[in-house]
Amino acid sequence: MTATDVSHAVATVGEGPAQPTPWAPLRITAAEIRETVDRLSQGAAPANGRRSAVLVHPESGTGRSFAPGVEVVIEVLLPGERTTPVRRNSSLVQIGIEGSGTVRVGDTSLELDTRDVVSVPSMKPHRFENTGEQRWTRLAYSNAPLLEFLGTHYWEELSEDWIPGVPVDGPIDMDEADEVADRGSAPDHEVSPTGARLRGYEYLVDIEPVPNRPLHWPYRPVADLMSQTLGDGRRTIMALYNPATERRQGATGSFFVTLSRIPQGARPRPEGPGHRHSSVAINYHLDGTGYSVVDGQRIDFEPGDLLLSAPSWREHAHYPSETGLTVYTVQDHPQHIGMESLIWQEDLRGPILALGLEKGQTGYVAPRNWDDR
Repeated sequence: MTATDVSHAVATVGEGPAQPTPWAPLRITAAEIRETVDRLSQGAAPANGRRSAVLVHPESGTGRSFAPGVEVVIEVLLPGERTTPVRRNSSLVQIGIEGSGTVRVGDTSLELDTRDVVSVPSMKPHRFENTGEQRWTRLAYSNAPLLEFLGTHYWEELSEDWIPGVPVDGPIDMDEADEVADRGSAPDHEVSPTGARLRGYEYLVDIEPVPNRPLHWPYRPVADLMSQTLGDGRRTIMALYNPATERRQGATGSFFVTLSRIPQGARPRPEGPGHRHSSVAINYHLDGTGYSVVDGQRIDFEPGDLLLSAPSWREHAHYPSETGLTVYTVQDHPQHIGMESLIWQEDLRGPILALGLEKGQTGYVAPRNWDDR
């Protein structure tokens, strides 16, 4: 736009306060997922080996989002099949829902079984191979739609013999320099009593790396650490934590994953007010029945259902039946912490907290034994 071209400018004089505009909740039933898996299993595999289907929310328009900024893909490999290696600057969480296989990330191989979870860091070359005797089905979550909206999603397929490029060792065209231009030699000055600083450009392009390896959370040892019977005092919800995410508490820099396990025989609790948060939550139900209430709308769930159960800033609450509950929840909580946009309201009559920027929600009851609620 030139200085005289204002045809696309938007006036903001007198603009009111901004409010969240959440999508509607969405349920993909177990039967719909099975039907999609069966369809993907038919015919010859594509050249890159990727039998996949993107689950798209009706409000996504021309995009590929299951929730704003979040992609959910059903991926299938038949016995003996494998994908071509790729690398991408979007990170991945994979949940095994049927069969087993090998996830190869760089020089690391992880065996993913049914209900296991694995993380694939950004820009790590990776491929999937079905080394079992039955088809291998996974749910893949990524932040690709957000990067696509920003116009910066990078994806490339790699040759079988691809090896990483060798980084430049030292500055370019600095043969006559007396010192290497990196963080170790860059200036760093405090410029005001508020703590504001002025730093050399080297700090921007030679960022201190945080090692981020692919991680595997096998379902059985994870589930064994959680509540097994009513009154055993064990936790009913815990997070699958990747230390590379540090204070963001994620499985990747974009998503946390929690496992909830409520034993059979739990007394169904009466309906009451829910809570809300700016991060979205997507539930994959492994075991148990019940229902969620999202802004007054009841949504029943069964084993195998995938549910956008908490669109951003919609009030929601979950009510398992006496069958108990086992569910994975994927939420873009860490991404919001990084953007300083994570707001949380546990009591709709209470304060709205900026998690990560001020004292958080304490005295939380939900992680404790269900009978203690």
